Amino acid sequence: MINETLRANLLAICQKASMAILDIYAQAFDVEQKADNSPVTAADLAANKIILAELQKLYPAIPYLSEEVKQTEYAERKDWPQFWLIDPIDGTKEFIQRNGDFTVNIALIENGIPAAGIVYIPVSGIAYFGAKDMGAQKFENNEWTKIENTIHYSTKQSITVVGSKNHITEDTLAFVQKLKDEGREVTFSSRGSSLKLCMVAEGVADVYPRFGPTMEWDTAAAHAVALYAGKQVLNVETRQPLMYNKENLLNPWFIVE
Repeated sequence: MINETLRANLLAICQKASMAILDIYAQAFDVEQKADNSPVTAADLAANKIILAELQKLYPAIPYLSEEVKQTEYAERKDWPQFWLIDPIDGTKEFIQRNGDFTVNIALIENGIPAAGIVYIPVSGIAYFGAKDMGAQKFENNEWTKIENTIHYSTKQSITVVGSKNHITEDTLAFVQKLKDEGREVTFSSRGSSLKLCMVAEGVADVYPRFGPTMEWDTAAAHAVALYAGKQVLNVETRQPLMYNKENLLNPWFIVE
């Protein structure tokens, strides 16, 4: 199942969802607050509806989890061997701010591990894809090109650290300062949504420390991109890879290296 047909299908789904997103992006739109105080717009819901309809049409046997759908109880989903993990718009705050740094994210999870994932940028049409046995690729100017980054940041003298535009924490600043104290030349770059993981995957950035809350759907697709480009996405405390379909869908603090 994980092949170029899957990649083509996921790209087409993201492109279709993005048309609906950009229609709303070009207009005045309302912003509502969900129960967890995170924002949601009509674009999130429209994209979600399209993505789920297309996935169910093409892959009716595979269940799904999406940020914008009432969650399936753990008692049922814990036995899923594979499922789609979806964030129709990652970076809703960026969408609201109209800065372009928001993405459509679809991941295929197999036994807790991202087996494939696509991250699509509606405003540019650029996409990132990663999958087992296929590596990682970037879609730009209507073609796919391989991306790879196997150099660990700790071996470099000049290091680009990427972090969130809206969620910089004291711990992240301390991480940067520690590198400077070691005598490294550090450049800090901020980017929205899951694009930070993709930046490390393609070598535009060297490391992404995320010392703050994220949900599984925020990271899964880009985790696949980073993983199959040669990077690791590790729990800061245990140094083990992030796992998916946990009972609590909140991610631990992590680092992409």
